[in-house]
Amino acid sequence: MSQQPWSGRTAVITGASRGIGAAIAEVAAADGLRLGLCARGELPLAGREGVHAAQLDIRDEAAVDGFTQAVTDALGPIDLWINNAGTLVPIAPVREIEVADFREHIDINLTGAFIGTRSFVRHRRSEGGGGVLINISSGAAWAAYAGWAAYCAGKAALERLTEVVAEEEAPMGLRAHSVAPGVVDTDMQALIRSTPADRFPALDRFVEMKRDGTFNSADYVARELLALAFDPARKPDAIAIRLDDEAGPG
Repeated sequence: MSQQPWSGRTAVITGASRGIGAAIAEVAAADGLRLGLCARGELPLAGREGVHAAQLDIRDEAAVDGFTQAVTDALGPIDLWINNAGTLVPIAPVREIEVADFREHIDINLTGAFIGTRSFVRHRRSEGGGGVLINISSGAAWAAYAGWAAYCAGKAALERLTEVVAEEEAPMGLRAHSVAPGVVDTDMQALIRSTPADRFPALDRFVEMKRDGTFNSADYVARELLALAFDPARKPDAIAIRLDDEAGPG
C-alpha cells in the first residue's frame, strides 16, 4: 500500500474509546500516524508504539493542557486535533429537561470542545503556527429535531465557535473545520433507536436506516477526515463541511 499523506504526522483524538473516535484512531495508526488519544473510558490502542493514551475528562482544562504537553513531549508537535468527545442525552422535550442535565450536556459537547480547541491553538502558536482543527459536528447543527434541544443547541454553537477560530487563527496558518460525518452506526445510534417515540418523534427515520443499512461506515469517515486534513488535493475552502453519503447519491 502506498504511503498516505498523513503518514508520520501526529494527531490528537478526543473521545477515542469507541465509535467514530476509535475508528479514526485505528485507521490512523494503521497508516502510520502518531496518536494522542484521550477519553473517559478505556482506550483500545493504549500501549501501542507511537500512541500516547490518557483517561481524562475533556471538561478538565488542567488535565487537557497537561495531556497536550505530554503528547508533545512523547510524539512531537501536534499536526491535527479532532474534538470528537460528546454525548446525546438528555433526549426529551424542552418542557421535560432538567436544567442541570442541559448544563451538563453543553459542558461536555461545547465547553469540552472549547477547552480542547484552546489547548491546540495555544500549542500551534507556540510552534509558530499551522495545524488543522476538526470539530465533529452533526446535521443537528442545521436542522431542528424534537427531543434534541441540547444536542442541536450544542452542535449549532460548535459550528460558530469553529468559524471564530478559523477567522482568528488564519493569519497563523491554522485551518479549522466543523465536519458533520453523516449517520454512523455507533453506540449513539443504538441509544437513539432505544428511545421512545414520544421523546424523539423522528425515531422511525433512524430505525429505517438500520433496517436498510444506509449508514456511513466509521472507516469511511476516518479516511475522509484524514484526507481533508492532510491531502493537498482534498483541502477544502469551506469551514463547515458535511460528508457525502458513502453509498453515493440516492
